[in-house]
Amino acid sequence: MIQALETSHLGKRYGRDWALQDCTFKLPIGRVAGLVGPNGAGKTTLLHLAVGLLEPSEGRVQVFGETPDQMLARVGFVAQDRPLYRSFRVRDMLTLGQKLNPNWDMDLATDRLARISIPLDRPTGKLSGGQQAQVALVMALAKRPEILILDEPIANLDPLARYEFQQTLMDAVAQNGLTVLFSSHLIADLDRICDYLIILSASQVQVAGDTDSLIATHKRLIGPRGREVSLGRTHTILQTRSSERQCSVFVRTHGPVLDPAWEVREASLEDIILAYLALPAGTARSFQHSDAQEVAS
Repeated sequence: MIQALETSHLGKRYGRDWALQDCTFKLPIGRVAGLVGPNGAGKTTLLHLAVGLLEPSEGRVQVFGETPDQMLARVGFVAQDRPLYRSFRVRDMLTLGQKLNPNWDMDLATDRLARISIPLDRPTGKLSGGQQAQVALVMALAKRPEILILDEPIANLDPLARYEFQQTLMDAVAQNGLTVLFSSHLIADLDRICDYLIILSASQVQVAGDTDSLIATHKRLIGPRGREVSLGRTHTILQTRSSERQCSVFVRTHGPVLDPAWEVREASLEDIILAYLALPAGTARSFQHSDAQEVAS
């Protein structure tokens, strides 16, 4: 089956240092995926490889079954710094987009900007940060892409500007069945708009999969200290915290928790993200090639 985005053992090296290594995951068509990880994890490198701005040092990346350079017309991209020509009026930016993109939809661009009251005659450098982000998003959407890749475009915006950006994005998803890969540090925003999650840490994918499935298969267990050893025979232990008498264990379950000594608590998306990000470097491969791929499929 063709995926919107698929990587296999993808890696990018600068000298002796790997910015991304052994990155393998599948993003199904029509999903809104959140990409999360600490600074330096390789998120921007992954996104730049996906849109063809970088060449891989190893492995491969495919967009709808083709290499990124073959799919440029079907990919929209908004970089972290929201690159716009600051001396250009908004109208000039739209004209530039029309000249560079064969499938450009000028009516879509002008209608969306009018809906959020962004004047076409104002230089982009005189717009607020939220307005600049909206112009960059509309530029990407007017290209009529099939997949939209966003590299932390709203990290520095105030809550209202983030909400308005997300509304524009989700309107486009609802209307066009767009696939989205959205990099962000803001877990609340990911929880609100994403139905798929990719966790990247230590230059490797820790886990990738449907958010509902991830939430359903991760639990926090509270029970007597000393009984956690037996859990590891059936479930994947991600995190353990112990006091003198009690133990808290965060697990990826592989079936029901049968021992009545454990109190089972539901996990939030934030719990899951923080647990995987806290894993020691070097553990990613075991989760990726066994547990993670089971979820991702």
